[in-house]
Amino acid sequence: MAPGTTAGERASRKIHTAACLIIGDEVLGGKAGQEDGWTNSHEFAKWCFGLGINLKRVEVIEDDEAEIIEAVRRMSERYDLVVTSGGIGPTHDDITYQSIAKAFGLPLVLHQEAYALMKKISKPRHNQPNFNWDVDSPALRAKLRMVELPTDVNRPLEEQFLFPCKKLWVPIAVVNGNVHILPGVPALFTQLLNGLTPIILPRLTDPEGKGLMRISISTPLTESEVAGYLTELAARVEPKGVKVGSYPQWGKDTNTVTLVGRDKEFLESITPEVLQRVKGTIETAGKGDSGTKVEE
Repeated sequence: MAPGTTAGERASRKIHTAACLIIGDEVLGGKAGQEDGWTNSHEFAKWCFGLGINLKRVEVIEDDEAEIIEAVRRMSERYDLVVTSGGIGPTHDDITYQSIAKAFGLPLVLHQEAYALMKKISKPRHNQPNFNWDVDSPALRAKLRMVELPTDVNRPLEEQFLFPCKKLWVPIAVVNGNVHILPGVPALFTQLLNGLTPIILPRLTDPEGKGLMRISISTPLTESEVAGYLTELAARVEPKGVKVGSYPQWGKDTNTVTLVGRDKEFLESITPEVLQRVKGTIETAGKGDSGTKVEE
């Protein structure tokens, strides 16, 4: 994007490219758990593919203010849609909101609607039998951390805070017009991401959300045997927006060649040639990773 682009302009532009920022010490430390950044990046990649958004970058960084500030500034400037995952809980190391607020010079403001929904939807915890929403306490202050959000007082609140899932009090905070802050818990991340789809659709190049198509071909030939042909094929089909991939299947007798693009008819027109040249058979053909099986 051009330098000096405003948050309002970022929020209204067509979406071509995307980036994902996974935030969390536990991800880099190899800790398995409910805050699974690898699961979320995979879900985001599938979501982008299905909508035809070009996912350009996925980064994983620690819970470090300077790292978060640098990453979100850079990503917001370079990509049309940015999604972050993690670091928005109640504990001391959940610093995503405050770091992103600082990145764009914004205050943290208690979001009254989110707070009201939190009180309405949250279920009492057995380990907090005496918790009272009306009495100041460490537990209450911890909860408030989750609804004190980066806020641009000069922009409409409805453009900055989205509630795509009625059963969740967690909003998607949209900062600088294109940075969408999501939780790290995979179940919540996926619900909110899917809820974001109808909001994003009108801003896509293809508003019907037809997305990309992938044809996967199984070949008994080694990568070195098909490398020359695939190099020539990739150069030939690139002007038509088609990407050619080659992926070894370690420990198996076959490898995989993929054709990815938006033009279904063109992809299908070149498939017979590819099948012949790599002595292959079609594995799947469809949108995203859940392509439909093609009978031979």
